[in-house]
Amino acid sequence: MHTGQYDPSDLPRDRFAAFAFDKRGILGRLTTHVLDVALGKPAAALAVTLRRADGSGGALARIVTNADGRAEHPLLEGDTMQVGRYELVFAAGAYFDRVGVTLPEPKFLDEVVIRFGIADSNAHYHVPLLLSPFGYSTYRGS
Repeated sequence: MHTGQYDPSDLPRDRFAAFAFDKRGILGRLTTHVLDVALGKPAAALAVTLRRADGSGGALARIVTNADGRAEHPLLEGDTMQVGRYELVFAAGAYFDRVGVTLPEPKFLDEVVIRFGIADSNAHYHVPLLLSPFGYSTYRGS
């Protein structure tokens, strides 16, 4: 009987095992990328900060997206990839200023904060951001 609750232990683990390792053989990792859906292209040179959701310890990583809107390297991997709650802070307002989008002040979206949990330190967590000046969307990617 289906209870309406999602239980990841119901998934066949062997089906997803091939996706756990990256090209360097590293197990768990956190990656991100940003797509500017208003301009229809990757959001290049957008600053992103990773920190623990409880605010302890300051920034764990700071990156600037590449020409494809991606982080060049995982934000967490190996021993730094730990179970817990995190947040990614995307500097959307500064990005829109840089690409010449004129917006009223204060901007509707200045910093986009995505809070998420890592429940399996051996898995790949990909957190993409689909961004426009007046809205955004995210999901757990692969």
